[in-house]
Amino acid sequence: MLIRPQIRPSTPDDRQRLFAIWDAAVRATHHFLASRDLAAIADMVRNHYLPTAKLAVIVDEGGQAFGFLGLNGSHIDSLFVHPGHHGQGGGRALVEWAARSRSTLTVDVNEQNEGGRLFYERLRFVEMGRSSRDHDGRPYPLLHLRRTEGVT
Repeated sequence: MLIRPQIRPSTPDDRQRLFAIWDAAVRATHHFLASRDLAAIADMVRNHYLPTAKLAVIVDEGGQAFGFLGLNGSHIDSLFVHPGHHGQGGGRALVEWAARSRSTLTVDVNEQNEGGRLFYERLRFVEMGRSSRDHDGRPYPLLHLRRTEGVT
């Protein structure tokens, strides 16, 4: 019998594992980041975001976390899946989980992150706008995406 991954709230004990997931996922998908920017973002994620964020964590049948999603209202502010689990439905499951209680979801994705952009397009997110810089003013354009119907 196939055991489906479970989604649960994050706990303080998850922090180290979630940072490892974030780090591995970013290194696999964000090749465009300058090393100084990656270091600054990693510091912010490790020391400011993860300690305070309320996250949905997806775990395998052994209870090992392999991805997480953060929401700010209806806006996905983080979605990271360990690259060893890419393409296996974990990211989709997290988005479906978020969509169950929201009629609209939005997300910003780096324009240079083609895999991320294609992932959201497959889930019927559409581009609603673009910014030439990221939220911290770095030269990494963002695509602003929105989905207003259920994920299938």
